[in-house]
Amino acid sequence: MKLTIERAALLKALGHVQSVVERRNTIPILSNILLSADRDTLSFSATDLDMEIIDEGPAQIDVPGQITAPAQTLYEIVRKLPDGSDVSLSFSGDDPRLVIQAGRSRFNLPVLPAGDFPVMSSDGLSRRIPVDTNELIRLIDKTRFAISTEETRYYLNGLYLHTVNDGGEVKLRAVATDGHRLALAEMTAPEGAAGLPGIIVPRKTIQEARRLMESAGEQVDLQVSAQKVRFEFGAAALTSKVIDGAFPDYLRVIPRDNAKILTLDNDLFAKAVDRVATISAEKSRSVKLAIEPGRITLTVRNMEAGQAVEEVEVDYDGEPFEIGFNARYLLDVCGQIGGPIAEFRFADPASPTLVVDPTDPGVKYVLMPLRV
Repeated sequence: MKLTIERAALLKALGHVQSVVERRNTIPILSNILLSADRDTLSFSATDLDMEIIDEGPAQIDVPGQITAPAQTLYEIVRKLPDGSDVSLSFSGDDPRLVIQAGRSRFNLPVLPAGDFPVMSSDGLSRRIPVDTNELIRLIDKTRFAISTEETRYYLNGLYLHTVNDGGEVKLRAVATDGHRLALAEMTAPEGAAGLPGIIVPRKTIQEARRLMESAGEQVDLQVSAQKVRFEFGAAALTSKVIDGAFPDYLRVIPRDNAKILTLDNDLFAKAVDRVATISAEKSRSVKLAIEPGRITLTVRNMEAGQAVEEVEVDYDGEPFEIGFNARYLLDVCGQIGGPIAEFRFADPASPTLVVDPTDPGVKYVLMPLRV
């Protein structure tokens, strides 16, 4: 294999694929990137056996071929090469190393055979469904913070993507929950999405897909099967296994008849929560909200650090009551409200609270209260 490629094109493609490679691997080949040179294109592949990212860049191919090289080392070398430089990559059977040259710089990296590199099958994936990139980014950004990190409940360690029929209109919906809070966002389903199987996309896959969307065009092509999901971003593509499990019936925990409605300035409230939470106990991070007509009193008590109290003006004219929440969860939800106003809908101090964004009716948040 022998080729020349512009440093910017090489760095962009390597940046897309190398992040899937785990820093520590018991299988040596998984620390490598597969380089495939053919015609006028250099293709790149990286995998951790659960997810695969591929990309490509234009190159001058003198001798086609394939080889694998250490992902992190190759990326760091290219990142530190001068802007605008042409990079030469060459490998021959006579020297079991990949030779990298740019200007007066020369590097030799160990390689492993391309034939040993695992390739993820795309069998069973559905037809391509075009999804607006900005809408898909919205679904992910509004919900991924609520994905569980507890490995024991593995079926909550991802984002549940599925279609629903809402009053005759098909919606593409994303839901995430960790058992203490729930985030839901939906959009009008793109053409061809009706009837897609519901899938739980792993947290790492969601993170990588979201990162690739930063440089994607206006459209992402989505393919889904019961076992896999594939996101295509022009020349780049991410294929991943989905979580094999049943996502809980989330509709049962979304309140429908919470009659105590409170609206407030989201930014002022978030800052007040952040201030009083400064002295909260790290484990519970609980903040008590004493709600009465016209105001909320936020209180945090810590046996060691003391007490914090702050009042915030609100629009509420119902019966007074007290309710407690995890301060971190409150701040996470406030951080997702796009407009200046947040609306909280309560039932009683022991029941789930619904939080909505008046500027985005396609988004809902549910918070489970703490005992206060």
